Amino acid sequence: VGWCWDAGSSTVTNTDGSTSAQVRANTTAGFSICTWTGTGSNLTIGHGLGVKPAAHITTSRTGSSVGCDWFVYLSIFGAEKNLRFNNSSALGDAADLYNDTEPTSSVITIGDSSCINVSGGTYVTYVFAEVEGYSKFGKYTGNGNSNGTFVFTGFRPAWVMVKRTDSTNDWPITDRKRNTHNPLDTVLYADLTNSEHTSDRHDYCSNGFKVRNTFNESNGSGATYIYFAFAENPFKYARAR
Repeated sequence: VGWCWDAGSSTVTNTDGSTSAQVRANTTAGFSICTWTGTGSNLTIGHGLGVKPAAHITTSRTGSSVGCDWFVYLSIFGAEKNLRFNNSSALGDAADLYNDTEPTSSVITIGDSSCINVSGGTYVTYVFAEVEGYSKFGKYTGNGNSNGTFVFTGFRPAWVMVKRTDSTNDWPITDRKRNTHNPLDTVLYADLTNSEHTSDRHDYCSNGFKVRNTFNESNGSGATYIYFAFAENPFKYARAR
């Protein structure tokens, strides 16, 4: 299985930040890919989306940072917090990742952490902005019941990934290509090498998704979760099915 996000057809040199970046951006889909070279000191890079990102994911490509984590910023928690896309760790606090500075409509701030910015090392950042009717990044509270929390997105999802933030747990993913009807029960994980398995997870509704399990990784009673949700195409207004 492969899930693909269209970042557009051309790469440009973006000089909006203190350090130039090679950026491929699709403002319609709210997604860009930025590659850049570290300096060892706090820096900014342009992301090309024209609006403040809701999320971005950064990892190393070459240099001594290789082997470090995939660091996740989410606007709902702010620049002082982070998750790790490649492991199950809870929400953490590390000022040196983003210099505790929020992204803007033009740039992302990168701190001086040796895992995210060493001089001469190369890095990639995947940047997501919300697009009405297509993408949503948010949080919800679990209720520990198979008649689980309903999460409003404003569209019928095609793909949903969640992550518990108040304790360790994995990144389960469901999608509408492997499951064509509710409840969606075929699960893969972003941070694990496990083969897919089946257990009820979500109902995809016309305006969001409903959790259909009692697992700690997605619906523990009183637990906090974040989610990434995408529709099939970035149309501002949903078409009838």
